[in-house]
Amino acid sequence: MVGLGVSFVLVIAVLKAIISVLRARKERPSEAARTKEDKSGNPSSLPDPDPVSDFDLEKATVRNYMYANKTMRYPYHQTMAHQPMHINHWIEIDKDYRWYLDEKARVVRDQGKVVIDSLPENDEACGELLEILADYLPKRYPTLFQRELADSITNLVTGARFDAISTTKGTDALLTISRLVQDDFLMARERPDGKVYLVGGLIAFPGTYLLSDTINKPLAVLHAPVPDFNEKLLLSVERTLKRFRPDQPFERSSWNIMDDRNLFWHNIASGMPDTDLRPEDLWLRIDHQTFRKLPRTNAIIFGVRPTMWRIEDLADSPLLPSLMEKVHTESAEHLLKYKGIAKYGDLLLPYLRELTKSQLERGLITAEDDARWFREFLRDKAMPIPSTQTSLTEPTESEKKKVAREGVLR
Repeated sequence: MVGLGVSFVLVIAVLKAIISVLRARKERPSEAARTKEDKSGNPSSLPDPDPVSDFDLEKATVRNYMYANKTMRYPYHQTMAHQPMHINHWIEIDKDYRWYLDEKARVVRDQGKVVIDSLPENDEACGELLEILADYLPKRYPTLFQRELADSITNLVTGARFDAISTTKGTDALLTISRLVQDDFLMARERPDGKVYLVGGLIAFPGTYLLSDTINKPLAVLHAPVPDFNEKLLLSVERTLKRFRPDQPFERSSWNIMDDRNLFWHNIASGMPDTDLRPEDLWLRIDHQTFRKLPRTNAIIFGVRPTMWRIEDLADSPLLPSLMEKVHTESAEHLLKYKGIAKYGDLLLPYLRELTKSQLERGLITAEDDARWFREFLRDKAMPIPSTQTSLTEPTESEKKKVAREGVLR
């Protein structure tokens, strides 16, 4: 009996060893998927981006994220809705580049630590982010950025040169970043308690929240106001942020309806839209959100690139006005309340119906077309993705009227 017991133990041990090997083989990335490793043993950053050697800043547009990402869905419910990100899509620059940088400089100057800050544990990560950007930008946009010296980067659009890239840390690094790209960056880190905390960032264009109110807080606290997040998404989001590697960036997009171009703090976030606001001058704000893990510091980098489409810009986007109406009339009440529909619904919904009616009358769509499949509609019709996007440098007619009344325009 003793011999049988020993044999049984040996068999179990062998089976465990086999299972362990098989599991390791299953979880180990393929040779093609693995990237080179840096000196610390972590996977290094992604392959170099493809250069855009004929980039025309005056005409440049970003991707239409309504089509590129799962930005708006019907039925509408809370989901992370993320997807792998190609390295070319990490930083996207458009014709409003100068306006964004000027506006960002104004906000940083006026707001200080309200929008730019870093805890000591994050200062090294700020420097690493700057180094990665300084390497990426000239490779992706060689007509806009130049590495004259190994440790510097020159913004050819503004003429500003930034030196000592490798030794610039903390908020100094974030300030340099603010003069290079339109994106904002939140920075997070897993702490010994197993939770992911916001530890710094440059958020000049949050729209409805402030970095100063969120820094040094865990995800559960940060997303407490978001319907269903802590109950349904928190664990999976934390697991994803902890486990994804530097060679596994991903992206997603979120949407809101706004009433002005003030990317720092939209009027509708704390007040009611102007009584003279025309519905076509409402804005669809889409935040393109990118996620990267830095190889040296292991910091979680959450990029936020706010983009704005006037509702009128959707006039020639087949089925999109219909989709937006369905989302706003057939979704759960608590989700629509969070979006703030009480402030803009009476203005937006009749106008969306007008746009849909116009699309039907022009033969752009038919009554049988299903708005849920607006992406497939374009593909099946071999139609290009709509690119109409009003420049943020241009005040709307509603703004012009307000200026004439109050004398305020930015």
